[in-house]
Amino acid sequence: MSILALLITGLIAALHAFIAWFEMFAWETRGPKVFKNFPKELFAPTKMLAVNQGLYNGFLAAGLTWSLFISDPLWQMRVATCFLLFVAVAGLVGAATASRRILYIQTVPAIIALVLVNLA
Repeated sequence: MSILALLITGLIAALHAFIAWFEMFAWETRGPKVFKNFPKELFAPTKMLAVNQGLYNGFLAAGLTWSLFISDPLWQMRVATCFLLFVAVAGLVGAATASRRILYIQTVPAIIALVLVNLA
């Protein structure tokens, strides 16, 4: 993969590692500041749902990070493509169900990375 494709893929992996941390460990403390339209009293009862979501985001981060260390170029592209597709689809679902901002934070960068990964 090109340096730019590796860099963007790495940044997306870091973003999902942060989201995993946020959802798994800071949902009740930082969540109300991030999701201002979500009633504050619902953060505690939805903590376990957020932990579950965080785990999935951790899997996305792990898969993208793994792709950065694969030495075979074809397999590196395939693994990165697979996990970037997962990110893009998750972003589409998040944009449709939670916040349209997710489209720009998650889906658009994943699509850019997919193009760069597959051009290399």
